Amino acid sequence: MKQGRQGIILEVIDKYDVETQDELSAILKEKGYEVTQATISRDIKELKLVKVQSANGTYKYAASGKEQMGKLDVFKRVFRDTVISVEPAASLVVVRTMTGSANAAAEAIDELELDDVAGTIAGDNTIFVAVREEGMQKRVIDELSKMSSSKR
Repeated sequence: MKQGRQGIILEVIDKYDVETQDELSAILKEKGYEVTQATISRDIKELKLVKVQSANGTYKYAASGKEQMGKLDVFKRVFRDTVISVEPAASLVVVRTMTGSANAAAEAIDELELDDVAGTIAGDNTIFVAVREEGMQKRVIDELSKMSSSKR
């Protein structure tokens, strides 16, 4: 019950600008969850919800890290829109981008924090992705190819 309720809370704050616990409580009630103010307060604490400024200047609940996710989405879009190819080269993965885009695309790779990636080096239109161990290139290529091909 608690996990279901907390899942609904996350869905609600993602979909709506919820400014108060009373507002959240009313929405949960509409969805069939009878909750007390103490329960809402505990859920907010356990879910690590924070108040962030909404587009209209008011403050709303958001999952912590939401701003980071927005930033990551921007980097992913840059990656998707600028990457030309992703291929293996010895113990590296080489990513080719449109001219001038390699740094932003490398930042997207870094922000993903892939376990198999030790780091990136970017030039103007080429990124060298160092993998942690020999043989990890395929997994990294698969991840990066998924991210770059979502527009194609």
